[in-house]
Parts: sequence; structure tokens; C-alpha cells
Amino acid sequence: MANKRDLKKQIRYVCGDLAAECGFACEFIEGINQEKINDTIVKIAALQTDALSKATFGFDKTRADFVTKAEYRKALHKYNSAAFSKLRDEFNSRVEEIVKEMNSALPSHTAE
Repeated sequence: MANKRDLKKQIRYVCGDLAAECGFACEFIEGINQEKINDTIVKIAALQTDALSKATFGFDKTRADFVTKAEYRKALHKYNSAAFSKLRDEFNSRVEEIVKEMNSALPSHTAE
């Protein structure tokens, strides 16, 4: 990810698309479990809020804590990489759970 702004846009797009799929399913698939879909939409909103809040983080050290600028930049890069990786893994696992819930709300003749 190039920067935090792009990351936050992608989080909003993914969550928006998931919610739109839920809305589409409610309108056009007969026999869908409305309660499960409504609960799923609430979970999508919670996922978006949580992921956006976790996308903003700061490095707890300053340039003065390091001997050289190169050491500082290396440590900063390592910290950011680990933080973004953790956020991405958590986000993807929660998206997978939401997709499974969406599929479980489908009527049995459609899920095949």
C-alpha cells in the first residue's frame, strides 16, 4: 500500500461492496434470511470502523533515538511493514468470516 489514504480508501471500498452485495441479495434472492443479512451488515460496519481506526498508528521512537538516519528509516520501515501486515491479515480473516455468514443466509437451493 502506497500510503494510509489509499489503505483507508480500499477498506471503505471493500466494506461498501460487501454491504452492497447484502442489499442486492435482500432485494433479488427469494427466501434469504433477512435477520442474518441485517446482522452481517452491522458486522461490516463494525469491521470498517475498527479497521479504519487501526489504520492510523504511529512509530513510538524518534530520529534522535538512533545513531544514524538510515537506522531510523530501517526501523520505521520494519515497524510500518509489521503493522500493515497485521492489519491486512486481521481484515482479510474478518472479511472471510463475513462472506461465510453471507453465504449461510442464502436459501439452501441457491447455495449449491
